[in-house]
This record gives sequence, structure tokens and C-alpha cells, in this order.
Amino acid sequence: MFKKILFATTASPVCDNAAKVAFDLELKWDAELIVFHVLGIPTHGFSPFVTDVRTGGNELADNDYLDWVKEEMKNTYDKLLQDAEKVTIEAAIGMPHREILRKARKENVDLIVMGAHTRPEDVGASRYRSVVGSTMQKVAKNARCPIAIISRPCTTCWKLFSNIVVATDFSKASEAAFSWACKLAKQVNANLHIFHAVDLKATDAGLIKAQEDIEACIQSAREKIENKYLPRLKGFENHTVEIWEGAPYIEILKFARDRQADLIVMAHHAREIDPELALFGSTVEQVVLRSACPVASVNKLDKA
Repeated sequence: MFKKILFATTASPVCDNAAKVAFDLELKWDAELIVFHVLGIPTHGFSPFVTDVRTGGNELADNDYLDWVKEEMKNTYDKLLQDAEKVTIEAAIGMPHREILRKARKENVDLIVMGAHTRPEDVGASRYRSVVGSTMQKVAKNARCPIAIISRPCTTCWKLFSNIVVATDFSKASEAAFSWACKLAKQVNANLHIFHAVDLKATDAGLIKAQEDIEACIQSAREKIENKYLPRLKGFENHTVEIWEGAPYIEILKFARDRQADLIVMAHHAREIDPELALFGSTVEQVVLRSACPVASVNKLDKA
């Protein structure tokens, strides 16, 4: 499932939760792990200086500085590196999202691991702003492989998953999310919970739906799941189907807590448009900011 993983990090405490997941994946899946840090943005013209993404100061980007950055990264992850076997540490200069995407394509990685944001602030501040980091948004938009977004401590080993929740809205993007979640659940023998939230606000804005109309929407969603997804699960009995009504991100989070989910898998966006043009979906964004477990954003079928 995971042969090569890219961990995009600022090498600061804000990425510690994501780091533990990345190194855990490397050990449990016997995968190659690339710890990657984009250290600075080039200044205009032919200046040899870069603007450090962490400090905002100007630094001379020569080989000595790059080597120093890598040494600092080794010191930062010293304890995690003690048990690691297939880890390489690399650094680059440029716009963070561009270099992360370029590295992911070059190495043909199966998964990118990132934090929800890179600013040194508490999780509550991000929730108050209701926005995830811009770098993560841009990477999620264009990545060919799934992205595991870690915003809080994760205590579950990815090789020992028990419950995976895949949230679907029946869009084309959700096809990729379901395919990837299904593949992962089969490999680790986890329970796969297929979930859909009937968004009552999105159906008739300003109108209160009658109970029979709500039940009709739920029945229609169940039939779609039975016809679209369940035939692809033949021979795999560890699955359930649930349809709830309400605000999608709230219901997804409630359902994930109810099922004690180890991972939530969602499409990067819900709109039926080119993935290259799609903005980070508001539902997955709110789930990322509030989820107690990792969230995997899936954009394309390439790696799913």
C-alpha cells in the first residue's frame, strides 16, 4: 500500500504530530520515508539570499546553509530516527507547495503526510479562523496521491487500524476516496464505514423539509450506495452503511466519534469540476480542523 512516503515538514514543533505518524508509517509498512523541508523562498533577481519560511529573515543559501538545515532536521527528529531504517532527509529552496508537489512527482510517492497548518499556534486558533494552512490547501489541490492531514496527536498505528470512515457525496472525486479507503481497509483488515450526510440546507434553502421528504432523501442515498459501492465490496464483509441528515462536516465528525474511527477518508472537493481548478472543499476543511483522528484527502484516481 505504502512503498514511498513524503513527509512535508517545517521541522518545527507544529509538525510533531504529523512527524510521529510519518515515522510510524515508515516502520509498520517497511516503506521509504522522505523527510522534506522547503527552507526558504528566493529573493527577486539573482540574489544569493532566501527568505527563511520559519523566521522570515534573509539567509545566504549556499551549500553550508543547506547542510546546516539538514543537521538541524536530524536533531529535531533524533528520537524518531533512532528506530527508523529507510529515512532520507532532504531540503530545497522555493515556494513550499511547488517544491513539495515537484518532489512528490519526482519520487512517485504513494502518500504525502502534512500538518493542517504550519504556523506556531494552537489548534483552537485555526478552528476559530476556520481555515487550514495555505500550503496544505495548494498541495491537496494538485497532488496525484492521497494526503494524510494530521492536526492532532494520533495514537493509532496505521498498520493496526480498526475503523476507517469514508465520507461520500457521490461526486466523481468521491470515487477516488472510496477506492483508496476500500483498498486500505482490505489490506489492514479494518472495518470500513461508508457514510453520507444528507445536507438539508443544500436542498431547499430557507424551507423546512417534511419528515417524509427527509426519509426519501435518505432512502435515495442508501440506494446509491448499494448500487454504486457495495458491488465493489464482494467478499469483504467488514463494512457498514450509514446515512444521517444535517450539516455534513458536523455529522461526519459525530459519526467518526461514534465508530471510534482511526482515519477519515474524504474527497478533496465535492464539485463536479476539474480537480486542477477545485478549491479545498469547505466540508473537508472543517473536518480537518476538528477531527480527533487523521484525515486523508484524496484528489485523483492516479494513486487510489
